[in-house]
Amino acid sequence: MRTSIGSCMARREVFVDTSGLYALIDRNDASHAAARDVVQRALGEGRRLVVTDYVIDEAATLAKARGGAHVALRVLELVELSVGIRLEWIGQERFEATQAYFRRHADHGYSFTDCSSFVVMRELRLSQALTTDRHFEEAGMQALLCAG
Repeated sequence: MRTSIGSCMARREVFVDTSGLYALIDRNDASHAAARDVVQRALGEGRRLVVTDYVIDEAATLAKARGGAHVALRVLELVELSVGIRLEWIGQERFEATQAYFRRHADHGYSFTDCSSFVVMRELRLSQALTTDRHFEEAGMQALLCAG
């Protein structure tokens, strides 16, 4: 099996990154089946998914570029209609913390959105992310999807 969600974390939330969110809506994405399986398992264990407004922005923009407006709208619908997804807003305090994190780690390939995700994950004490982005592992988190 490509992914693993530890039983000791059965009630913890799972952060959803751009690549994970996009994989959920695009059946042609290489990580679609794995993302769907991880999410089904997590929700079946009573876990919730956490996504930020920055990740939604990035995923909708990516979806529109790759598949058009109708695919981008699927990103928004998934987040709006799912009772298993909780939206976290970045806001001013998290934005300032993200700026500081981005500056401290300027020698890494982290995007500003990556840094905002790391800030939120640390604040919420989340260690697992539905992502193919290896920057999450570099920052000390567990990426639940294998990159291509």
